[in-house]
Order: sequence, then structure tokens, then C-alpha cells
Amino acid sequence: MTFNAFALILLAGLIHACWNIAAKKAGGDSRFAFFTSVLMMLGWAPLGWWLGGDAVPEWGAKEWGFVVASGLLHVAYYVILLRGYRQADLTVVYPLARGSGPLMSSLVAITFLGEQISLLGGLGIAGVVGGVFLIAGGPALLRAAHDPAARQRVHAGIRYGVLTGAFIASYTVVDGYAVKVLRMSPILVDYMGNFVRVAVLAPVVLRDLPAARVLWRVQWRFALLVAAVSPVAYVLVLYAMQEAPLSHVAPAREVSMLFAALIGGHLLGEGDRAARIAGAVLIAAGVTALALG
Repeated sequence: MTFNAFALILLAGLIHACWNIAAKKAGGDSRFAFFTSVLMMLGWAPLGWWLGGDAVPEWGAKEWGFVVASGLLHVAYYVILLRGYRQADLTVVYPLARGSGPLMSSLVAITFLGEQISLLGGLGIAGVVGGVFLIAGGPALLRAAHDPAARQRVHAGIRYGVLTGAFIASYTVVDGYAVKVLRMSPILVDYMGNFVRVAVLAPVVLRDLPAARVLWRVQWRFALLVAAVSPVAYVLVLYAMQEAPLSHVAPAREVSMLFAALIGGHLLGEGDRAARIAGAVLIAAGVTALALG
């Protein structure tokens, strides 16, 4: 991986962790996802129009198919992520979401495709599993067994984190193919997906406009922050994919877990901070070993 690609991923990881913390603090649902998508669509329109004026008319059915698929996968990812943040701690959901995708991809390849795994790859799987255990509470799980509310919150974080990771793995493959093989503009892949997201989420908002207005007054600042910076983070990753192999870029993105564990744990005051930071480090190391092994 080139230094330029690594720098892009590092910056993207910091931005990604920060906007996830903002989304957690917003406590939003699919209507918050709609607000951010609309703001992205409007705020980034000049750049989208400038880049897409010549390129978009040249797209065929394949290019539009990937844009639609990307938009749908991103909707599912974002809505599930927001639901997880409402029911569990960011320092549980976020590392699991970021780390479970590469782990699932490796296990599928080994189990169903007959791929062999090296010792380093095996250590990587062990690292991810150990990190998940620490994030879920580690030895504190024994204490949580006597606290039903704490146990339920941890279990919800695990469920939503792993499900979010599955969608992260899916859209990473779809978008990676679009920018590497079809040579589509990373900015346009992300920007045009907003139209898909708005169309899918609009019915949820239109069903109860008064309630949506109330939420907008409470959440618009968080939505504006997410809309302003989250496309930057993902476009940086897509540009890195054009310079480096997808198998290297995807695991390297897990550096964002460290930022989330450090910054999010401090700002949100979530418990078991030391164990969750250690778990995030283990998952990041494990995913990196999987990529190398």
C-alpha cells in the first residue's frame, strides 16, 4: 500500500469515527437517515453537478445498477447502525460493525470456497474473537449476568454490530467494483446513491410529517455535521481503493475503531472503557493479520 493511500485511510478513519459519534448523540432513526441524505444531496449538489455533467449521461445499465445497489445497501447499513446506537453503546456497536465484516468474509471463503488459511490468518481470527469478547464485557460478563438490563444492552450491541458489519462488507465489495473495474468516479458513486436513499426513506417521513418536523428541530445540527463530513470520509476510502488492493484497504479502515473507542468512550462516558479500547486494538490487529495471512 502506498503512503498516499494509507494517509487517505487514516484521515478517513478519524472523520468516520467522529461522524458516528455525532450520529450516536443524535439518537436518530430512519428519519435521521433521511435528513442526512437530503442534506448531502443538496449540500454536495454543485460538486455532483460539476463532475456528473459529462460522466453520468455516459452511464449504462450496469453503472446505474451499481449505483442503485450501493444506495440500497447503504440505506440498510445506516438504518441498522442508528438502531444499534439507540439500543446499545457506541463502544460496543462500532468496533463490532467495523471488525465483523472482514471476519465473515474470511470464514465464508474458508468454509464454502475451500480456501486455506495461514497461521497468521488463524491468529487474526483469534484476535477478532478475543476483541469481541473484551468489547462485550470480558470478565465483566460474569457481573452482567446479575444485571439483566446491562446484559440485554450488551447483547443488543453485539447483534446490531455484527448485522451492520455484514452490510459494510456488502457495500464495500459493490462500491469497490464500481470504482476499480468500472472506473466510476468515487465521488459520483457516493453522491448519486443519495437519490436512492432519499427515495427509499421518504415514505417513512411522509407518514407522519408533524413528528418529522419535531425531530428535525432537535436533530438538524447533528444531521448537518454528518452530511458535511461523512461523504468526505467514504470518498477518501474509495480513492484509496483506486490506488491499493481492496484486500488491503478494507482491513486498514479498522483504524477508525481506535479513534471511536478513544474519543467516543471519553465523550459519551460509556463504561468498561479500558476493556473496550483493548478489544478494539485486538480486532484491528486481527483484521490486519487476516489481510496479510
